[in-house]
Amino acid sequence: MAAAILRAALRRSRPAAAALLHHRPLPSSRSLPPLPSLGSAGFGYSTVADESTAPVKPKGKARKNPMKQSRFDFTKVDAALLPTVILVGRPNVGKSALFNRFIRRREALVYNTPGDHVTRDIREGVAKLGDLRFRVLDSAGLETAATSGSILARTADMTGNVLARSQFAIFLIDVRDGLQPLDLEVGQWLRRHASGIHTIVAMNKSESLDEHGVLTAAAGEAHRLGFGDPVAISAETGLGMAELYETLRPLFEDYMFQLTNNGLNQDDPTSEAETEAHEGDESKLPLQLAIVGRPNVGKSTLLNTLLQEQRVLVGPEAGLTRDSIRTQFQFDNRTVYLVDTAGWMERSGKEKGPASLSVVQSRKNLMRAHIVALVLDGEKIAKSKSSMNHPEVLIARQAIEEGRGLVVIVNKMDLLRENQPLFDKVIDAVPKEIQTVIPQVTGIPVVFMSALEGRGRIAVMRQVIDTYEKWCLRLSTSRLNRWLRKVMSRHSWKDSATQPKVKYFTQVKARPPTFVAFMSGKVQLSDTDIRFLTKSLKEDFDIGGIPIRVVQRSIPRKETVKSNSRNTGPRINTRMRTDKRTTVCEPTTS
Repeated sequence: MAAAILRAALRRSRPAAAALLHHRPLPSSRSLPPLPSLGSAGFGYSTVADESTAPVKPKGKARKNPMKQSRFDFTKVDAALLPTVILVGRPNVGKSALFNRFIRRREALVYNTPGDHVTRDIREGVAKLGDLRFRVLDSAGLETAATSGSILARTADMTGNVLARSQFAIFLIDVRDGLQPLDLEVGQWLRRHASGIHTIVAMNKSESLDEHGVLTAAAGEAHRLGFGDPVAISAETGLGMAELYETLRPLFEDYMFQLTNNGLNQDDPTSEAETEAHEGDESKLPLQLAIVGRPNVGKSTLLNTLLQEQRVLVGPEAGLTRDSIRTQFQFDNRTVYLVDTAGWMERSGKEKGPASLSVVQSRKNLMRAHIVALVLDGEKIAKSKSSMNHPEVLIARQAIEEGRGLVVIVNKMDLLRENQPLFDKVIDAVPKEIQTVIPQVTGIPVVFMSALEGRGRIAVMRQVIDTYEKWCLRLSTSRLNRWLRKVMSRHSWKDSATQPKVKYFTQVKARPPTFVAFMSGKVQLSDTDIRFLTKSLKEDFDIGGIPIRVVQRSIPRKETVKSNSRNTGPRINTRMRTDKRTTVCEPTTS
């Protein structure tokens, strides 16, 4: 009887509970399912084991990957063997925005300036589009009607020179403006200068257009360029990257298979061997060198001299460089990443547009560099009788405070060669004045050169590498403690009782060298003592010219417990019985 009543109650309550759980309307009494038998599962509800084994069907169709995988593994190819793609087009069509999209970081300056040209130099990076890897070059906007000798004419000549080392080109047009006469002129320029390069037309800024209306008409206009079917993309939002991938993938695969058939292996065993050999020696790792200074001191000319090619735009105009150009080259079997920054100016608040962005970008590249090359103008030094003005002192001090190695380069010394007394005076006065205005670091290296003539190029690179090796120096603890005993013995202390006791001295990190003095007792090293240790380190280990950090830590003395000599009672032996949670002491009688 009780079992029948229970079954009836369950039959009435189960549909209501299920409706509450699933938020469904309560079914009618006629459509109620038959009551399952009472078992171990419990009133018809599934157990945890049943839920885990039951297959879960996804709602809707599974989303397919729009990008198919390539037959070639581009991740194992050396960067020098990857296909090279150059971005071309008239000004303000979104080439720098697409460059940032390819390399997946905001490196190139992007600013909406229809009447001005933000990009003036060739920027290079390794692009990632799905599983494709390729080298991408961001070029300046082309204007065929530019007058000879102007900035636009020089940028066009530079783009033409870079086309020789490119295999593919992406010709960008602004689909919102339609096909402009300048686009047709750029297309003719490409057919003249890049006849052997496969060109792909990309209609940028198409995120606001529909797919069947205006976009179809714009694609019909783009066929007038004569480079095949265009691809609608948006560099800002990433629209059309899958279609661009499908267009580039077969071209890159054919190019890489041709290289493989010509005997070039996609793997680079030499680079892997060099990487494994240099893992233990930090001084053999790639060097990041930033060239900084005031506008029009010859930074871009110095970069072209070090690379021995016309890589960036140079000229007599001040503030010509806007982007911070990062390039890679080899010097004495060492990889060097060279960054040419825009002219460092005082933030007066009057900079607008790309000029303000250039200053911010230069400051960021200063923080990322290992060695900072501060370029000074030798001619202005001779005229003003002062080596460094306020902005240059700020650059040097910030580099030292950030722990970067500093190398001072005095450029344009060829202009002082006719006046030999003034030439010798500048060479003698500059190192002394630099030591006066930057007293934090002694022995800052100074190199005199002429970037226009190429004199002093080897001296600059050797001094940079020497500073970098000092910056990466590591000293063993045993060697430092032997040195410490000698140094502490020759230091004159006022009172031996107040002399700080350094238990041991060790180096905790390099880049820059950082040392820790472990002190015993409450007596700490004074600022004078730390300066003495820093100066002794630079002199004894020949690591002058780089920032050195010395910090101190106290070692607390162990407290000693005095034992009581009197025995007040019988000796009691205790036995410890431990547990994971508690510790109990039980006395035992002897």
